[in-house]
Amino acid sequence: MASTAQEKPAKRRTGKAAKADTPERLRIRVRAYEHKVLDASVRQIIDTALRYDAKVVGPVPLPTEIKKYTVNRSTFIYKDAREQFEMRVHKRLIEILDPSPKVIEALTNLSLPSGVTIDVKMGA
Repeated sequence: MASTAQEKPAKRRTGKAAKADTPERLRIRVRAYEHKVLDASVRQIIDTALRYDAKVVGPVPLPTEIKKYTVNRSTFIYKDAREQFEMRVHKRLIEILDPSPKVIEALTNLSLPSGVTIDVKMGA
């Protein structure tokens, strides 16, 4: 006799088992005011990661953040005379897939030029 009961679909894996299947990655966001200094520091990060046989994705250029400031030229009479200044923040994203502890240690000991800001996130 054939059974009429339908089988339930397999449940999604959540928790520790699902995280073990996905590869770990290190996301590095690098920010600087000067693009030449930024590109040099990104190249230094990538060379360090490749020295320890890590898979590197990037650098991915992110949109440049432009902050504009308008200032009166004169203090009193000439209100229509204004100057505009702008600050440009250039950004790049680098992903390192399955980083080994040696790679993470080498990246923490890396000395980069002043004016370069780094945000590191570990995740899946």
